Amino acid sequence: MDDLAGFLRTRRARVDPASAGISADSRRRVDGLRREEVAHLSGVSVDYYVRLEQGRATQPSEQVLDALARVLGLDETEREHLDRLARQPRRRAKTPGGRVRPELLRVLDLVTDAPALLMDHRMDVLAGNRLARLLYGRPLPGMNTARHLFLEETERGLYAEWEQCTLDAVGHLRLAAGKYPDDARLASLIGELSMGSDRFRRLWARADVRARTHGRKVYRHPLVGLLELHQENFSLADAPGREMIVLSAAPGSPAEDGLRLLDGLGAEGDGAPDRPRVPEERPR
Repeated sequence: MDDLAGFLRTRRARVDPASAGISADSRRRVDGLRREEVAHLSGVSVDYYVRLEQGRATQPSEQVLDALARVLGLDETEREHLDRLARQPRRRAKTPGGRVRPELLRVLDLVTDAPALLMDHRMDVLAGNRLARLLYGRPLPGMNTARHLFLEETERGLYAEWEQCTLDAVGHLRLAAGKYPDDARLASLIGELSMGSDRFRRLWARADVRARTHGRKVYRHPLVGLLELHQENFSLADAPGREMIVLSAAPGSPAEDGLRLLDGLGAEGDGAPDRPRVPEERPR
């Protein structure tokens, strides 16, 4: 699903030669840096770097990876991703799985004033509280938020900042593909999204990786209007690849009023939180 060679090619293509002290004229026909320029700036031979990009050299040293990260301007998330891709043949993470602990479901029940849900590395929603179900307007177990973004919703739908959401989703899936290269279900999802969405194909080809731990998330709800929320992602220490996501509104904000209104509109319905309906999956 992901490989070191492809990641290196896309990273050097985005580097401005001028920022690396290389003058460029109108005759330059490549985007970013040339292979020999990356090799020179990194202090490795051109032949070795070419073999890296062709997938013929494996297990580069930590010093080489550090030098490449510096020249290519990688951030911390990208540097960690580079290391995972370089170490894959020797150390491959098992695909996480298993049932959601009932204690986590009780924690979801305790979150009453904000939408909260449990999500895995594939962006499958495993469980959600009542407000999360009302926000999305559907049962949550079995929903995949990447599929929801690219195949079910559009920029005119629930996600007020749809383009930004798609960038975050593809970056998250890229990270997951690097961590769990043997996950057949993840590979199937990526194939489905590539077949069904032109935007997903374009973004996937860029090979960008993102690790979003918190930030603004804006929804356009059909019943209560615009909801500007703050998303916090809490990784679960005993469940690799899974996280609890809480979407809170600032005190006294229109979004707080909107969530309160949404809660009231759903009061006559079934107030039980969504429970996971996923089969037990053994780590591989």
